[in-house]
Amino acid sequence: MLGFGFGELIFIIFIALMLFGSDKVPEIARTLGKIMAQLKNATNEIKSEIQKSAEIQELNDSVKGITGTFTEEVDKVKSSVDQGILPEIKQAADDLESMSGPIKRQM
Repeated sequence: MLGFGFGELIFIIFIALMLFGSDKVPEIARTLGKIMAQLKNATNEIKSEIQKSAEIQELNDSVKGITGTFTEEVDKVKSSVDQGILPEIKQAADDLESMSGPIKRQM
C-alpha cells in the first residue's frame, strides 16, 4: 500500500486528526475514497479504449493481409487468362474468320 508501513500510517492518521479534527477526518476519508474510485474507473476506461484500438488495429492488419492475398490471387488468374486462354480464343476467332471468309464472299 504505497510503501507505507503500519507505524507511518498511524503517524499520518495522528497528524490528520491534529490538523482537521475528529469530525472532519471521516468526511475527508470518504472524499478521498470517492476520488480514488473515480481515478480507478478512469484508468480502467483508458485501458479498455487502448485495448479496443489495439484489437481494431489488429483486425485492420489482418483484413489488409487477406485483401493483399486476394489481390495476388486475382492477379494470378488474370495473368493466366492473359497468357493461356486469350491467345487460344484469338486463334479460334482467326480460324472461324478464315473458315467463314469464303462463305461470306459467296453470299
